Amino acid sequence: MRPPGDKSISHRVLMLAALARGTSEIRGILTGEDVKSTARVLRQLGADISAINEERVSVRPSRFSHPASRLNCGNSGTTARLMLGVLAGQTFSATLTGDASLRRRPMRRVTEPLKQMGAVIKEKGDGMPLTIRGGALRGLTYTSPIASAQVKSAILLAGLTGAARVTIREPYRSRDHTERLFAHLGLGIHEHDGVIRYQPSGVAVPAFTLSVPSDISSAAFLVGAAVLADSGELVIENAGVNPTRTGFIVVLERMGVGAHIERVNLRDEGGEPVADLVVRPASLTSTEVSAAEIPTLVDEVPVLAVLASRARGTTVFREVGELRVKESNRLELIAANLRAVGVNAEVQGNDLHVEGTAKPPRGKVETAKDHRLAMAFAVLGTVPGADVRLSERKSVAISYPNFFRDLKRCFA
Repeated sequence: MRPPGDKSISHRVLMLAALARGTSEIRGILTGEDVKSTARVLRQLGADISAINEERVSVRPSRFSHPASRLNCGNSGTTARLMLGVLAGQTFSATLTGDASLRRRPMRRVTEPLKQMGAVIKEKGDGMPLTIRGGALRGLTYTSPIASAQVKSAILLAGLTGAARVTIREPYRSRDHTERLFAHLGLGIHEHDGVIRYQPSGVAVPAFTLSVPSDISSAAFLVGAAVLADSGELVIENAGVNPTRTGFIVVLERMGVGAHIERVNLRDEGGEPVADLVVRPASLTSTEVSAAEIPTLVDEVPVLAVLASRARGTTVFREVGELRVKESNRLELIAANLRAVGVNAEVQGNDLHVEGTAKPPRGKVETAKDHRLAMAFAVLGTVPGADVRLSERKSVAISYPNFFRDLKRCFA
């Protein structure tokens, strides 16, 4: 199987291509709704972006200008937060909004450091809509209270568009796709002892040609289903294996899957490590996932929780309160849905406890239109004797439009 392009990288390459000098070409981009939201917003600002498809996307930049209407980010938190960074260096005002779910998601974690850099942001509460007016920005040294790739990336993009020097520290290391892209394009970024520094060079973003690897977060669901299978072998091609994204594999190794996942054909694509994954079934034992590990697997907690429900013993996920402000209250819904299919699971403060069972899972699952919940519990539904009924399936279009086709092809 070859899962779709990496969602995090797809957002970022579109934005950098729209800021580049010259036409860029992107292959393997994710065609999901969130990435289309980023393309739509960039087009509203003046970029010429061809239709979003996996084969080839062409991006011809243009000088950004005041949009004629609000910038609708759909359901994409990445679009909203990273575009705030892009807009912080522009000399016009723009208003960002999104669907009902996105309007409830916290934005102050990004707007506060951007205001410290000099952007003027009008907001009501901690959500959207909000209006930003950017311009020439001042430098910033920022210690983030949370490990967030979106916060870090917004500040870096503001430094890029506003020609401002920035230094960023995080409590734990978060995804580093933006740093890798900056480095790949020669944009003056450096990291030492966990401190990230960007120094404007005065050189424009160069046009580029780049292939987006398959999304490891999407691949995680196929990995989970393969681990739960009775027999067979699954090869997942072209998976991004960036170490800031493969924490779920580290956890699976502790749960007893180590010898059952191999990385072969290791290579580099646009500054990102890529490999093919060979996955085989395995018996699982419980583990504890530490707070320091969460930034490397935050999107995989739903599928790891589902796998934990089939492991011997009780698995604990520490400090996963951030899941309350995803597309849904993902933390509470993981626990409630596991209970709905016969698993003992509960939230204690910001920790999630999941007790494994050998009983076939049976019951109705409320996805709340959250793509990762829908896919995780669909994986649980592949267990022999399972009867897991999802409240909806359309939400998977956000990150993996052909997920159910691929799941059926491998595990029906």
